Amino acid sequence: MIHEDLSGKIIGASMTILNTLKPGLDEKLYEQALCIELRALGHSIEQQRRFPVIYRDQLIGNLVPDLTVDGTVIVDAKGHRLSMRAISPR
Repeated sequence: MIHEDLSGKIIGASMTILNTLKPGLDEKLYEQALCIELRALGHSIEQQRRFPVIYRDQLIGNLVPDLTVDGTVIVDAKGHRLSMRAISPR
């Protein structure tokens, strides 16, 4: 796993939130709770940061993940599910 330590902390924070709030709430509520939890752990969070997507030197759109944590991992919170990807240094 890329950024294994940070990814583990994000997963742990997500489990804490899910165990506290339980499934079934709106995705944005989990996202806000994850921001609170990760900031309490000392991480920097950006919400809805835009990443340009380039194909053959042309902008084809933007990737807008829910969260960017410490400028290195993007997170999409889907209520009961979490998707994470490392940010490419391009």
